[in-house]
Amino acid sequence: MCIDFRDLNKACPKDFYPLPRIDQLVDSTSSCELLSMMDASQGYHQIMLAPEDRKKVSFITSTGTFCYVVMPFRLKHASVTYQRLVDKIFHPQIGRNVEVYVDDMLVQSKEAGNHVIDLDETSLS
Repeated sequence: MCIDFRDLNKACPKDFYPLPRIDQLVDSTSSCELLSMMDASQGYHQIMLAPEDRKKVSFITSTGTFCYVVMPFRLKHASVTYQRLVDKIFHPQIGRNVEVYVDDMLVQSKEAGNHVIDLDETSLS
């Protein structure tokens, strides 16, 4: 199901939180021996909406009226909201052994022998 959030998105003020530059993320891997790529499956759906905002993302179907309780895809600020959250969660690791672009993560190890340790650290975050 695809919900049309165009009117809601027009009403949202601009969020200037920056997304990482992909060229810098790629450059950060040049000295690494081992990389693991991960994708957060339905990552946006891991972020709960405030109860007072749920009515803003309601929709009607043939079986009734419903609303999201988690952040749906296609909201104007979904990607920057998610990026802000993962930047906060992985802050101690970003630039050292983790890079994150929205719901895509890269665990990078300068020495292959440390990769399991780097993965463990990431999974504990």
